[in-house]
Amino acid sequence: MIACNVETGDTVTIERVGVVGGGLMGSGIAEVSAKAGADVVMMEVNAEVAEKSLGRIDKSLARAVERGKLEEAEKAAILDRLNVTTDLGDMADRQLVVEAVTENEDLKKQIFTSLDEIVADDDAILASNTSSIPITRLAAATNRPDHVVGMHFFSPVPVMALMELVTTVMSDEGVEDRAQAFAEEIGKTVIRAQDRAGFVVNMLLVPYWLAAIRMYEAGIASKEDIDTGMKLGANHPMGPLELADFVGLDVTKFVADVLFDEYKEPLYASPPLLTRMVEAGLLGRKSGRGFYNYT
Repeated sequence: MIACNVETGDTVTIERVGVVGGGLMGSGIAEVSAKAGADVVMMEVNAEVAEKSLGRIDKSLARAVERGKLEEAEKAAILDRLNVTTDLGDMADRQLVVEAVTENEDLKKQIFTSLDEIVADDDAILASNTSSIPITRLAAATNRPDHVVGMHFFSPVPVMALMELVTTVMSDEGVEDRAQAFAEEIGKTVIRAQDRAGFVVNMLLVPYWLAAIRMYEAGIASKEDIDTGMKLGANHPMGPLELADFVGLDVTKFVADVLFDEYKEPLYASPPLLTRMVEAGLLGRKSGRGFYNYT
């Protein structure tokens, strides 16, 4: 995989990619990277979870074979380029490492501090897939803040075409361009965002979700009518409450809290109904029940 540093004109090859976290997002990032030809190491907390993540990728590729989008031999080659590990030290030789763990700022900072010590190449890019946490805070946990950027993919990663590239006041222009070139190489359309909580998409999307929750909470309309209205009236593929369930109500609340902390604007404040649902464990599809019942 070839990327060009437009600042220097040098050709930079990103062949070795690391992904920290093998959940839905991490496994998707690992899959599309390996599919594009990169050697990928994906790290998880233990062997059982790591194998589960690898199995998720295998199933995704199998579906592509069934649909005629991939040959069986291509699937085998992709899996050959993908290795799982439980040792963060295996990221030492990576040229790009994407952190894709849960939205916990302290945990992410710990990972970036460790990666800073582990990744040997001083020119390697350290990226976070965070959907809301300011990248500057994560970069400050390293001694190479100029090589830290946000690479926010969207779920499901193998299907969604967008990647938000989040740049900071410290990030090097050449690093930013290399990260964008890599994302484009793996088939993503890149938009750039300044380092503000929520970036572009979530800064627009989360208030929309919260407004729908407040509307339902106030009894203005049923959840079905709210979702149908936006699907048929605005041509959205999913209604706001359906989409919040799909993303996860815990994630929705977390991002809302981050945005409210950053901007102090009431439109970002979590409605009481959302807070109570999360406290009750009603997290949407992942728990079997949210605004809708999935059991």
